[in-house]
Amino acid sequence: MADFGYDISDYNAIDPMYGTMDDFVSLQKKLKSMGIKIIMDFVPNHSSDEHKWFKKSVEKIDPYTDYYVWRDGKCDTNNSRIPPNNWQSLFSIPAWTWNEQRGQYYLHQFVPKQPDLNYRNEELVKKMKKNLKFWLDLGVDGYRIDAVPFLFEDLQFLDEPRIPEELAKKEKTPYLQYYHLYTKDLPETYDMVYQFRDVLDEYKSRDGKTRVMVTESYTSIKNTMRYFGNETHLGAHISFNFEFIEKLNDSSNAAKFNDVVYNWLDNMPDGKCANWVIGNHDRPRAATRFGSEMVDAMNMLTMLLPGAAFTYMGEEIGMSDSAIRWDQTVDPRGLNAGPDDFRTRSRDPVRTPYQWDATANAGFTRASSTPWLPVNPNYWRLNLDAQRQQQRSHYAVYKALARLRKTRTVQRGSFEGRPLSEWVYAFTRSLPSEETYLVVMNVGSEEERVDLSGWPTLVNNETWLVHTPSVNSQYSIGHSLKTNGFTMRPKSAMVLCNRKNALVSSSSSSSTSSLYQSSLMFSVAMFVAAFGYSHMLAKQ
Repeated sequence: MADFGYDISDYNAIDPMYGTMDDFVSLQKKLKSMGIKIIMDFVPNHSSDEHKWFKKSVEKIDPYTDYYVWRDGKCDTNNSRIPPNNWQSLFSIPAWTWNEQRGQYYLHQFVPKQPDLNYRNEELVKKMKKNLKFWLDLGVDGYRIDAVPFLFEDLQFLDEPRIPEELAKKEKTPYLQYYHLYTKDLPETYDMVYQFRDVLDEYKSRDGKTRVMVTESYTSIKNTMRYFGNETHLGAHISFNFEFIEKLNDSSNAAKFNDVVYNWLDNMPDGKCANWVIGNHDRPRAATRFGSEMVDAMNMLTMLLPGAAFTYMGEEIGMSDSAIRWDQTVDPRGLNAGPDDFRTRSRDPVRTPYQWDATANAGFTRASSTPWLPVNPNYWRLNLDAQRQQQRSHYAVYKALARLRKTRTVQRGSFEGRPLSEWVYAFTRSLPSEETYLVVMNVGSEEERVDLSGWPTLVNNETWLVHTPSVNSQYSIGHSLKTNGFTMRPKSAMVLCNRKNALVSSSSSSSTSSLYQSSLMFSVAMFVAAFGYSHMLAKQ
């Protein structure tokens, strides 16, 4: 737990703070009885320094001697020992730590208690594949592969070049002051991902059931696409799309939204599945980045664009980041930044407990002890229980979007998007002989008039019916709007449809579990805690 479970001491066990293996098997059976598949969070780049492999590597016990990346130090002008090069950790410290017992430095691209594994060691690769098989044999349905760009380092161990000095001075984080030519996105990394895919496909060959692989990589869109595979090798089923997180903010206009959507679709290899991510456990929440008024609009984007939708816990009710004080900070990335800069580095604000209801600790725990992070103070009004009782709520909107994903139009229909004005973005999902859905978003801070008459494919529709309005919309379900003009409040959004029967089918009741039971390629990201830190949308 030096990095909330991403420092793994045993790849084949459940951390006791989460329960036992029997608990895991029981959870898995219950989820599968509800039609929910379970995806594990696999962390291949590093282990804990408490892992038996590392302890034996320190002692140079074969075959573990080179399971990790070890290097001799250098001497400076004063003949003092210094690290082998200038490589930096993502956690604002040097990427090398001296081990007195072995008499060498070991590499860690994260915290010192997370030594990097050496994927140039064939025995290590075999062991990691065996770890994948362990959970597949227990019946898991796939993996999210963590931090894949860092699996390999250049063999020459050269210093990484510094960015231009005028830019470097503006970066408080040492890691961002360098180009990472030798520690990230090496060609061998992609081949290893393809090898991981082969392991998953071995199981599919036996029973015909796909085990999904999702890769996490904060890198260029060109490099991200390489994880899908090439002409000769299959790669990830889904390579995380972080474009909404990295390219959009509360000042982005409609053209920017359109560019980001098409940039992904235009670059994606043929036949692969698109995906959309607006938040996760490492980045500020959508409600914080875009404003609480944009919660429904952002959920409409992720849920109704073609492909897989990933929902970070709490986005369905519009949870926002909490203000965590320095004395409450537990994230090592924040702690390393220090009391002056921790707010810009800590991931704690986005990891606060799920807000179930207005009781103590927001219903997250009934125990007398307090949660590991303080609950957001707004839990008394912003919680799931309250929204379940409201006719118009973020939760109600999200459930309507989940039902829409079960329609043939959203599952199979074509997509067309365009900015209608500087601040109004819209897109359609259409399929011959089926209803057409039109999403319209006012991403600006002022009321906007919308005119759809200039959109060639929509000219035959004189009116549109409001299917799902955002909470802040002035329109209600079933409201009829003229194609040639209607107004929208700032930051509001709507799903419109062209047939009344679409409204009838969407208003039909659905069970609570249907929120999570997916349509084609829909995934609520559930990374279970076999490998450590996770947020689970499961209330005990």
